[in-house]
Amino acid sequence: MNYVSIGDMAQSFQLRQHNVQLKTVLNRLSEEVVTGQAQDVAEKLGGDVTILAGIDRSLNVIDAYEVVASEAGVLTSTMQASLGLIQDLSGELGPLLLSAATSASPILVQTSTNDAREKFGALVSALNTNVAGRYIFGGAETGAPPVMDSQQIIGILQPLVGAASTPQDAVQALVDWFDAPVGGGGFLDLAYSGSDQAIGPLRIAEGENLTVGANAADHRIRDAMKGFALAALVHDGLFDGDPAARTSLTNSAGEFMLTAEGSLSALRAEIGTHEASISAAQARNQAQASSLQIVRTEMLAVDPYEAATALEAVQTQLETLYTLTARLSGLSLVDYI
Repeated sequence: MNYVSIGDMAQSFQLRQHNVQLKTVLNRLSEEVVTGQAQDVAEKLGGDVTILAGIDRSLNVIDAYEVVASEAGVLTSTMQASLGLIQDLSGELGPLLLSAATSASPILVQTSTNDAREKFGALVSALNTNVAGRYIFGGAETGAPPVMDSQQIIGILQPLVGAASTPQDAVQALVDWFDAPVGGGGFLDLAYSGSDQAIGPLRIAEGENLTVGANAADHRIRDAMKGFALAALVHDGLFDGDPAARTSLTNSAGEFMLTAEGSLSALRAEIGTHEASISAAQARNQAQASSLQIVRTEMLAVDPYEAATALEAVQTQLETLYTLTARLSGLSLVDYI
């Protein structure tokens, strides 16, 4: 009788190989039982993964949209906060300056204009707000603060306004400087270093781009700055020795601020529209992602009963292999002599 046998080392290698294979299958089935999803995607889909690849690509694109939409949300909400601060300052100081002008008290004029001078610095700081390394009121130019320091602005205005012979001329000189177009030697040339191009377009959803046009060069923001700058000039001695002229200028500063407060409401409403668009886009992105994820889950779903049965069978095979290995390793030639 002929016997076919293999050597001890070959047998040991074969047993180890079976052990590795069974453990691999055991781990795969364990994952499938826990997650309810097939681990071998190609086998589950019969080798055709085209639809699944398309779903995964769409999910990745939506994730990219969500990143952009989140950044746009931070941008617009920070703009709202900064403009809200400027609007609050205008609404607070405008009546205070008008009250000081009405009283014609030099002390109240000096006190209220001093307050406005200090708050002018806060206004400029709000316009130079930086979010994640981007200056948000510089338009497409986000790499540097868009607005000159308030002290420097006052320094530029002092000789221009100081040359006026009447309060009306002084106010007009200040208005002309803030309203001068590019190339006119005014605010846009000397104090604003941002871009006249809007931020964007930002792709926040499929087929939807967002462009945020608000920047520190907006005429409504410049209108707000006029009142603060004029009050600061009064505090620094404009028409010093002429109480009536100083009272008139203080009154004009207060009127600028109150007028600007309404204009800023309109600007904030525009940004609010952007915020609403971003929220709507995010909701659509999330709904689309949820739908795609449901389809993906259904495509790769495994029958829990079948997966549990297969897992139990593999566990039994692995236990049998351990028992067989233990018995074979315990064999001794002495037992057969």
